[in-house]
Amino acid sequence: MNRPSATGMAVPEERQLTELLAGLACRVSGRTAGVTVSAITADSRQAGPGTVFVAIPGSRVDGHDFVARAVAQGCAAVVVEQGRLPNELAGRVVCVEVAESRAALGEMLAAFHGHPARRLRLVGITGTNGKTTSSYLIEALLKAAGARVGVIGTVNYRYDGVELAAPFTTPEPAQLQKLLRTMADSGVSHVVMEVSSHGLSQKRLQGVTFDVALFTNLSRDHLDFHGDMEHYFAAKTLLFRDHLKEAATAVIVRETEGDWGGRLAAALANDPGWRGRGRRLITCGDGAESQIRATGVAQSLAGIDAELHTPAGGCHLHTPLVGSFNLANVLGAVGVGGALGLTPEAMASALAGFAGVPGRLERVSAGRGRGPAVFVDYAHTPDALAKVLATLRELTPRRLIVVFGCGGDRDRGKRPLMGEVAGRLADVVVVTADNPRSESPEAILADIEVGLRGLALPRMRAEALLARRGHGYDVIPSRREAIRVAVRGAAGGDVVLLAGKGHECYQITRAGKAFFDDRAEARTGLAELAQ
Repeated sequence: MNRPSATGMAVPEERQLTELLAGLACRVSGRTAGVTVSAITADSRQAGPGTVFVAIPGSRVDGHDFVARAVAQGCAAVVVEQGRLPNELAGRVVCVEVAESRAALGEMLAAFHGHPARRLRLVGITGTNGKTTSSYLIEALLKAAGARVGVIGTVNYRYDGVELAAPFTTPEPAQLQKLLRTMADSGVSHVVMEVSSHGLSQKRLQGVTFDVALFTNLSRDHLDFHGDMEHYFAAKTLLFRDHLKEAATAVIVRETEGDWGGRLAAALANDPGWRGRGRRLITCGDGAESQIRATGVAQSLAGIDAELHTPAGGCHLHTPLVGSFNLANVLGAVGVGGALGLTPEAMASALAGFAGVPGRLERVSAGRGRGPAVFVDYAHTPDALAKVLATLRELTPRRLIVVFGCGGDRDRGKRPLMGEVAGRLADVVVVTADNPRSESPEAILADIEVGLRGLALPRMRAEALLARRGHGYDVIPSRREAIRVAVRGAAGGDVVLLAGKGHECYQITRAGKAFFDDRAEARTGLAELAQ
């Protein structure tokens, strides 16, 4: 029996428990025949008649502690990890024992929604930076080829003119499977999904396999969660190890520094079990060893021009995007498009008209007249900030001014690194709040300032620095004031970069979440400058 969802699509109302357990490695006690399931939940408060309660062990709360409550509320079955069903509940409820309940939750939700991923061609994108830009590029390539495309990512979840808020880059399993089912039912043919390391580590993608997977790069981020770069890298590789279909393609961007992509490519190429399933490996980047590469590259504020080389042939490439990191994103997108059967010429045509990505080196002002050029970018890691500043420096501005901060309740170790990057690559640095969340904004700013002081840069009022063309930094806790000071104090020929929040239209503090848009604040500053 089906019921309409909020988007008008049919969503299954109930399944037989035996359907949900088919193919799941488990041990079952109790009678499953005839047990009808209307919902699957990991929240004991939502457990009740017709539901399956899945006990998930977490860092703060363990769902196994709430199994008795779920049973008392009349749930149809419980899923627990092996040996963790309370003895007093044995025989009172259908019990499903599994090795890992997070994985079982994803598999059962996929079955509940009729395995929607099997009806779609799926592209997964992982990496520290470039996921969102790559998703927009690939979406544009596929749409130009006539495909009906859904996108699940950082900015939003979208398909066929529908846009939904994105609470997570990679949704939790219940939302993900429902969203995939809705997209499939609406006639979407291809889904492009940003795949986060958190999503992979937390098994949110269980029950989902991809036709093509793209690795963009790896640099320091999320070490508060993963601990170190090796564990972070291992989480990213799960997309290629555990979530590819038979005969799928891995597209890997190789970088000159760090080259985690090269390491991943070598590991997959030397794994007979991985290659033995008919899978292909495509590398992108600098050097003749890359199958997708660009030569004769010329860059300006108007974009990038180059000669594109692919296994299917070459052609001239133009994109309005700027920067070497964006060229790497373009090459990765071309690799994905080639894996899906698109020709180089068709992709080059689509890329020439690509409009850009919200909050990714997005122009707020082109810098005409006496005002500065202003860009907004999501760069919130040392590597991303370095890349975008180096790109803007290549455009030979009179002065390069950066306004940025770091998020609270996240990796503290990257804060002085970002301060050092900003001080080394920009002329004037204005350090300000990002999303401090529950942390003291002043404490975050002090951590960033350590990196600036290490360069022996002078700290003085931003207005004075900008007026005298000095080289140094200031700390302005209010992001609104920091942006307006930087924009009003800049002049024609200057470039101002507002980094860290990109497309976000909010700021999160101890007081909660409030509307805030870097682009709107920059426009206000520009208007005041023009008066």
